[in-house]
Amino acid sequence: MFLSKTAPASATAPGVLGRLGIGTVQFGQAYGVSNAVGQVPRADVKLILEMAALCGIRLLDTAANYGEAENVLGGTNLKPFRIVSKTIGVQHGVHVVIARVRQSVRTLGAVDLLLVHAAKDLLGHSGTTLWRSLQALKAEGVIGAVGISAYVADDPVMLAERFRPDAMQLPFSLLDQRLLQDGSLDRLKQLGVEIHARSLFLQGLLFMAEPPQKLDAARPMLETVRARIAGAGTTPLAAALGFVLSRPEIDVALVGVTRPEELRENVAAALSPLPDANWTACALTDERILTPSLW
Repeated sequence: MFLSKTAPASATAPGVLGRLGIGTVQFGQAYGVSNAVGQVPRADVKLILEMAALCGIRLLDTAANYGEAENVLGGTNLKPFRIVSKTIGVQHGVHVVIARVRQSVRTLGAVDLLLVHAAKDLLGHSGTTLWRSLQALKAEGVIGAVGISAYVADDPVMLAERFRPDAMQLPFSLLDQRLLQDGSLDRLKQLGVEIHARSLFLQGLLFMAEPPQKLDAARPMLETVRARIAGAGTTPLAAALGFVLSRPEIDVALVGVTRPEELRENVAAALSPLPDANWTACALTDERILTPSLW
């Protein structure tokens, strides 16, 4: 696991809560099919971050295009946290991307890990220049480390073998075990990549009794998964968090919260022991359900 020179010493502390990170997209805009709150009020953001720091959560994940998220975070105490942010699209020009990274650093005070937000930006004609420019920012000490945010379809192993990122952010969950089943997570660890798991709850789909009509095909599969979870004597939230945190390949499990109460629920669930069960059987295979961009 890489550690930037700006990361607090407590970021390496053992314990399950030290492997949780907070995704901040809802701090900057309304996001998620199950989000009934909209953008999180700034007062609640402050409470969430204070509570997270007290619990030992040590990472915040944001991005330049998460609405007002960087500005909201910049107005709070970020000293307890490692800060992850992401690039804007390379179609704006590499020099514009780099200027925006520097702006993120000024706003947030530090960026310990900078992710290329769209893997396709690295595979186009400007990809090599973009990657070299980001590596130069790392060498300059502007950012702590450089990584890639990717989808399963982006072939994360190919990206890692080609670019050798410090870290990758990838979708992984109880419902979406593709990168575990095809050996990608194991190969990434062999390459020394720090892995951040996102979409742990598929935007809350796992918890929705009535999924959106366009996802109606998921209803019977989700009912089967929830029945399996209940049979194991636990809750969907505890099973979803526990499964991801049980995987040694996963360094950080990202959760999004819209209220302080949700953070309390996530912390309690993360601390709950995961019962023995055939959790592999909870994996779905329909890519239309596993890929929110197709919803």
